[in-house]
Amino acid sequence: MMRKTVYQSCLVLVIALLWLFAHTSSAASAGLMAYATNEKSDDVSVMDTTTNTVIRTIPVGKRPRGVAISPDGEHAYISNGNSDSISVIETAAGKVVETWPAGVDPEGVALSSDGARLYAVNENGGTVTVINTKTGTVMATIEVQVEPESIVISPNGKIAYVSNETSSTISVIDTSALKVVATIPVAKNPRGIAFSPDGKYAYVASEQAEPGVLSVIEVARHRVIKRVPVGERPVGVVMTRDGRRLYVAHGRSNAVYVIDARTMTITKKIPVGQRAWYLAFTSDESRLYVACGRSDAVSVIDVATEKVIATVPVGKMPFAVAIPK
Repeated sequence: MMRKTVYQSCLVLVIALLWLFAHTSSAASAGLMAYATNEKSDDVSVMDTTTNTVIRTIPVGKRPRGVAISPDGEHAYISNGNSDSISVIETAAGKVVETWPAGVDPEGVALSSDGARLYAVNENGGTVTVINTKTGTVMATIEVQVEPESIVISPNGKIAYVSNETSSTISVIDTSALKVVATIPVAKNPRGIAFSPDGKYAYVASEQAEPGVLSVIEVARHRVIKRVPVGERPVGVVMTRDGRRLYVAHGRSNAVYVIDARTMTITKKIPVGQRAWYLAFTSDESRLYVACGRSDAVSVIDVATEKVIATVPVGKMPFAVAIPK
């Protein structure tokens, strides 16, 4: 009887350990995935960042562009411009589990720090749709200006910046009041935005300025304090957590420019694929994944060596990349 009891106890322990290992491995694996939206093939490519290979392709709505990952890494939110919707992907299952209405032509998306709100800019609607992620219902619709493209939340979560392409402005949204509190003129056709880690400055890439321009905004005063010439058709912008370097993807120069944030000078031009648009760091900032639309690929940059170490074939016309933090 004693042996049977010991055997049963050991069996329960083994099962519990196997369950824990499976779930821990699943969680660890989820953190190693990169998600690229492909606007011409209507799907999302899921890349293993360890092997730099596509492990899954997930069908979504029509013309997917924006992508955001929940803080816990359990969901990816995809904006479908031609379906007027958000596809909610359960990352562990690798499939769409919900579809939410998101206004006309949703493009750029951003999440509040707690993941409770999803903000989706409506390019043809001139608005931002705010969605409750627990219920999938629209909380508010905020009017901005003409042809909004991207939205980024400030580090303290109090404001959101929206780039308006045709208006050549930034709309500043108070995230508590859910209304526009300021409008900042910038260079022609703004697209990507990044905040400094302390939230004092914002950096905006203007695609159609000649030459391309990166505007530096003093956030407290809602004004541009510097314009930095860059390459042709700058789009995506990201900044390191230490605030020392900016990386700007260029659609026509087919390169990512590295900029010293202290001097605002270009220190390196890294050749990548064609039509480099939006980009994302891995959680440790050792690599940078760049969506290269006309190459149907994602270029992977080693940040330390400032060189492309892999080119990952994905779907047709990748637009943006997101990686769990």
